[in-house]
Amino acid sequence: MKNNPRILNAWCLYDWANSVHSLVIVSSIFPVYFSATALNEAGGPVIDFLGFEVKNSVLFSYTVSAAFLLAALLSPLCTAIADFSGRKKLFMKVFCYTGAISCSLLYFFTRETTTWSVILFGISLVGWSGSIVFYNSYLPDIATEDRFDRVSARGYALGYIGSVLLMVFNLTMILFPGWYGGISQGLASRISFLTVGIWWFGFAQIPFNRLPDSGKRMVPQDGWLFNGFRELKKVFGELKHLSLLKRFLVAFFVYSMGVQTVMYVATIFGSDELKMPAESLIITILLIQLVAIAGAYLFARLSERLGNTYALMIAVSVWVVICTGAYFVNTQNQFFALAALVGMVMGGIQSLSRSTYSKLIPEETTDTASFFSFYDVTEKLAIVLGTASYGLIEQITGSMRNSVLALLVFFLLGFGLLARIPSQKVYRVRLKTPEVA
Repeated sequence: MKNNPRILNAWCLYDWANSVHSLVIVSSIFPVYFSATALNEAGGPVIDFLGFEVKNSVLFSYTVSAAFLLAALLSPLCTAIADFSGRKKLFMKVFCYTGAISCSLLYFFTRETTTWSVILFGISLVGWSGSIVFYNSYLPDIATEDRFDRVSARGYALGYIGSVLLMVFNLTMILFPGWYGGISQGLASRISFLTVGIWWFGFAQIPFNRLPDSGKRMVPQDGWLFNGFRELKKVFGELKHLSLLKRFLVAFFVYSMGVQTVMYVATIFGSDELKMPAESLIITILLIQLVAIAGAYLFARLSERLGNTYALMIAVSVWVVICTGAYFVNTQNQFFALAALVGMVMGGIQSLSRSTYSKLIPEETTDTASFFSFYDVTEKLAIVLGTASYGLIEQITGSMRNSVLALLVFFLLGFGLLARIPSQKVYRVRLKTPEVA
């Protein structure tokens, strides 16, 4: 039965569980620690990684790109097998536990273990992103279309709240080491990586206990692998006839190249380009999370009044302003102002993108994980191309500010592509009528 409050709350709690990875590992403490630790013997930023000489900030961008490329390759096949076998929750658990354990092992990250730590960081990204595709695919299974925007926003809001709580605890270790026996900032940072893994693993047990298993379960004729490919081919065939869904995926891909790249490199930008101290950067990211809670609900309300597409276009317009400002930003206060704007639209655009895609999936579908694999692959390829282009432009020009201009182009193109999609509060009525591709 859909709209069961107990199940909806449990689903939202996975955002609470996994969002600490996005905040601590991707956006704040880990990037700062990475910049301070991934150095050569002379203390310079150009290090040896698997025989290649590369700047640490560029390596960070490339690691994100490689991890999400791997995730994009795994996602379609895993989701197809999960839909065919009815084992969606099992796959979600495997990716979750892989990510959580990798985070915990980052406790051993020192200058001497940089290579292995970079690999663990990449694996944690694969685990996190892999679990998210199965998590997102539950939304149309457990809620009706009129609840998608609100439930999606609640999930993101809980994720921001939970990650902020753990972040505050981790900050006390870094900023007030005397409270913990005078530990060093390095040890405090490494303990924070361990706490992320424990938090993620522990709170994930609540949704794992309450979310239903998939109802679809078939006996494989030629093994799970071949049947997984068949399932994927079937969903791809359905996708080709859903013109609004195709248009949205193209628009989502383009503007996500900007959104996701900003999320993954903002801290590195503040550290390397503006030379901001670690404490200021971490507090800035904390500010973003707090503002994002309000932003998620604000854009859910906008979608109720204006329709999903117009609300997304407003969010993308704000991102254009952010990128323009980032190119010219020079002071810490200017960076704080941009961070507040990022927070306001970050939660809103992610939440609305997820719920909009859920609305565009045919109501009668049972292959929700496979459908969401296309959403997931679109997002992951956007991260790959966005972060790779960002790192490549920096490597060629020597300036992150030039990389920001590429993000500005992504948002402008995304705005234009969104304009091709009608802005509605409910889409499935339209989907039941013939569409013109």
